[in-house]
Amino acid sequence: MTTEDQHTDRKSLRSVTGKRADWDALARDCVCFANGSGGRLLIGIEDGATEPPADQVVPADLPDRLRKRIGELTVNVQALPSVRRATNGGEYIELDIARSLNVASTTDGRYYLRTADTCVPILGDDVLRLASERPGRSWEVMDSGVPRTSVNPDTLARFVSGIRASDRVKDSVKEKGGDELLVHYGVGSGATLTRLGVLLLGTAADRRALGMAPLVQAIKFDERGQKINKWTWMDGELSPLELPDAVWSEIPDFRESYEIPEGMYRRSVPAYDEKVVRELLVNALVHRPYTQQGDIFLNLHPDRLEVVNPGRLPLGVTPRNILHASRRRNEGLARVFHDLQLMEAEGSGYDLMYDRMLSQGRRPPVPAEGPDSVMVTIHRRIVRPEVMRLIAEADGRFQLTQRERIALGVLAQTEGLTAKDLSGSLEVTEPGDLRTWIGRLLDLGLVETSGRTSGMKYFVAPVLLRGAELDVRTTLSRITPHRLQALILEDLTRYPESSTPEINRRIGAEISGKSIKRALDTLITDGRVTFDGERRWRRYRLSSGTVKDK
Repeated sequence: MTTEDQHTDRKSLRSVTGKRADWDALARDCVCFANGSGGRLLIGIEDGATEPPADQVVPADLPDRLRKRIGELTVNVQALPSVRRATNGGEYIELDIARSLNVASTTDGRYYLRTADTCVPILGDDVLRLASERPGRSWEVMDSGVPRTSVNPDTLARFVSGIRASDRVKDSVKEKGGDELLVHYGVGSGATLTRLGVLLLGTAADRRALGMAPLVQAIKFDERGQKINKWTWMDGELSPLELPDAVWSEIPDFRESYEIPEGMYRRSVPAYDEKVVRELLVNALVHRPYTQQGDIFLNLHPDRLEVVNPGRLPLGVTPRNILHASRRRNEGLARVFHDLQLMEAEGSGYDLMYDRMLSQGRRPPVPAEGPDSVMVTIHRRIVRPEVMRLIAEADGRFQLTQRERIALGVLAQTEGLTAKDLSGSLEVTEPGDLRTWIGRLLDLGLVETSGRTSGMKYFVAPVLLRGAELDVRTTLSRITPHRLQALILEDLTRYPESSTPEINRRIGAEISGKSIKRALDTLITDGRVTFDGERRWRRYRLSSGTVKDK
């Protein structure tokens, strides 16, 4: 059974039967899906369950009642109920809600939108934004007046061969001829091309005449913010399908690399990850509003790349929920890019970028929304090279999921995070949802916790940090004995059974080993620290009384 996501939700059968029936809530959920990308409600399956009760029987008149009540309580909503039987024999209703061509609402004038797996109200000026983003007829299907015979033959041949070679396309689609594929993907209408067809397959002249071909500028800046180089794709010669390859291959900065230490050797790493840059370019091309003028800018600074796209994020998507929310602004264009394997599946592009950046010890992408543009920043330098080894080893041993690698990468770049801060970094709003990101990391011993309830703190297991030499901390070389003792106690709380050199390395290599030894001797005399072994094999830990005080 499909889990709850942007296109699927579950409701108890009690919510639409008997005295507990909540028809207003059902109407709200239907409006959410209709204003989103459509979806389905599985009525009769409880939250958290995968099947209905084995003895559950759907009342015979319920589908008709659902159809009638939804029609009475909503505007511009089309819902089709049907009775299904699960593998355990229990019955439930699958309510299919189509994407509305116009803005959907409840009959009392309320607007809602499905974002990720939640239903959010649309208020104030955002109602006008919703209306402007949902025209009765999409720009993609509008007739361009350009004859099909004007299709660029080379571009068409590459398009057809790419579709037939894709493992994301059904065999029945691959068997279609060239003209049939044009109709299937909405790029042809009768004897002419749609606007989407001209954009993707038309000649450069027709694309320029269309007035909506994406224009790309890449500008390189020096340390003082002065422009020192520029590349442009402004003539409409290339379709959006061809632009990512052209931009990546023509900008030499994308092939630069630098070395980082790795044990006794040095490792060469690219300045920018190719998959991340390509995903950013594809996102800019696929999700921009083609009814709005404006160029796509790639700003290359010495330490970062900024990709600036005209238009705001789709309604319901914000920089705070971009990891989870997904809304297609240009359905046909996104479908072509997906089937040609030029972009990730819906809603997984930012997950891929976060995964790759964090797994490489870099900071995650930073999205920001302006009044009429969206900017995503990725940083060039690797902040923590050791994180690469830690995540690679953990992933090779336990086959971590993408979410688990992201969560481990976030924690590995910090000294630990509280549940609130970790939820903020992972854009998790519900406390229980955090378990889906770090649950198995805790079970496998890769992540540990300290504290309780709201004060609980998550951190990477000390044994992993030692192995990757990520347990280093810096401080001042001049430090009072009292402060040094406090640092040692704090360090032994996190890393018991540590040697003097290990403690010295974490607290600060600039502090002399003799100072560390004197502080340890004082703590032992005071009964706050104890040890096992002698000389070089001596290992320190907090005494039982000190642990209780903590």
